[in-house]
Amino acid sequence: MATIVPLIINGEEVRPVTRFQVISPNTSTSIWESSSASQGDAIAAVEAAAHAFSSWSKSRVEDRRQIILKAADILEARSNECRSYMEEETGAQEKFSGFNIKVSADLLREIGGGIGAALAGIIPICQEEGTHALVVKEPYGVCLGIAPWNAPYILGFRSVAYALAAGNTCILKGSETSPRCHWAIGSIFKEAGLPNGVLNVIFHRPQDAAEITNVLIEHPAVRKINFTGSTAVGSIIASAAGKNLKPVLMELGGKSSAIVCEDANIPKAAIQCALGAFLHSGQICMSTERILVHKSILDSFCQELSKAVSNIFESDPSAPAPAIAQAPGVEKNRKLISDAVSKGAKLVYGDLNTTEISKYRMRPVIVGGVTKEMNLYNTESFGPSVSLIAVESDEQAIEVANDTEYGLSGAVFTENLARGLYIAGRIESGAIHINSMSVHDEARLPHGGTKRSGWGRFNGQWGLDEFLKTKTITFQGYST
Repeated sequence: MATIVPLIINGEEVRPVTRFQVISPNTSTSIWESSSASQGDAIAAVEAAAHAFSSWSKSRVEDRRQIILKAADILEARSNECRSYMEEETGAQEKFSGFNIKVSADLLREIGGGIGAALAGIIPICQEEGTHALVVKEPYGVCLGIAPWNAPYILGFRSVAYALAAGNTCILKGSETSPRCHWAIGSIFKEAGLPNGVLNVIFHRPQDAAEITNVLIEHPAVRKINFTGSTAVGSIIASAAGKNLKPVLMELGGKSSAIVCEDANIPKAAIQCALGAFLHSGQICMSTERILVHKSILDSFCQELSKAVSNIFESDPSAPAPAIAQAPGVEKNRKLISDAVSKGAKLVYGDLNTTEISKYRMRPVIVGGVTKEMNLYNTESFGPSVSLIAVESDEQAIEVANDTEYGLSGAVFTENLARGLYIAGRIESGAIHINSMSVHDEARLPHGGTKRSGWGRFNGQWGLDEFLKTKTITFQGYST
């Protein structure tokens, strides 16, 4: 394996002089170097995509479908390779990296199967006799996809695959935390037969983020942007896109609540809440950040939740704590927990005084008695901590769940479906899952948020529609 992760521009691997080290959270050491794009490289990527658009936008649906389906097959064939990149770069555990490969392959096959229907137009009836109309769908042009590191294959593939299927050409701006994962996406599409320039993959040093991102957004050939990441960065990108009058699809942060009603199946709810909070150490935008439990079952639920976390995530107490992709994430969670404890919260599970083998590692922590005065109440932790809050009624649970600037996902646990549907309908969120964890994203279901969790939808027909614009064509025929 080459020790330098290259850019992919116009089908060629490019290795600029400027590079940066990629640190593995597993070992706290450098695993390889990554190429870092300059302004010139970014512009070259856009120009390559713009040049390729003319032919790709006119390509047959069958040809696009064949390439996308072949990419799914290649991804599965290269599963071990791709999983190793993800585990080394992000500290992902084996089950989660495998899950990323499976979901990504499913996503590509779903996209390939939906292209034809997405491109179908309509023939409306015009008001004037002899006048006819066609409403057709067309690709935008060059699309910029900015993908994060936490689920690099699922979120990386979806940032470009919908746009490609719709006939757009793309630049994938990968994360500096997982450049080889995102390079692999470009490599897989190239192996699948995607023409040169249709997909270009670049990364850059962290200190160059503003410069390179602005160059890309401001380039006249870039017609649409999609971004998955933090709300703070999303706000900056939306501002830059707005100044240039360019549409943006955004999936941002979350502060998802799981509501556990007094009639819930407590063992099942506990397992699902444990998974929702601590899968991938809570480094998922849909992770459960608050568990709102009816006070009448609080004690029994706490016992079941602690047991579930121990059984699922700490079955071997002698094993090292799970790795967190970025050391500042550990520090952030420890500060949020310490602040809550200093203001009266109690640790239901976990110990902040445990010494780990590196600054990249942290064990699950459940914090009880969290209130509005604590930073943990409102701040997205994006790590292995979850708040436990007692509520007295469904209305109070709904009020607390909505008491956040975010609205991405959530969960409700009850044995009464009508009750669950009522609560789900009252929560301001892009998705609510009844009797299952808040982490739920599948290729056929629209995915996105409300409020400061973003706008627009990935996945399914909705994801393809995001990258198609409508055009009205009228014509007059013979009149009698």
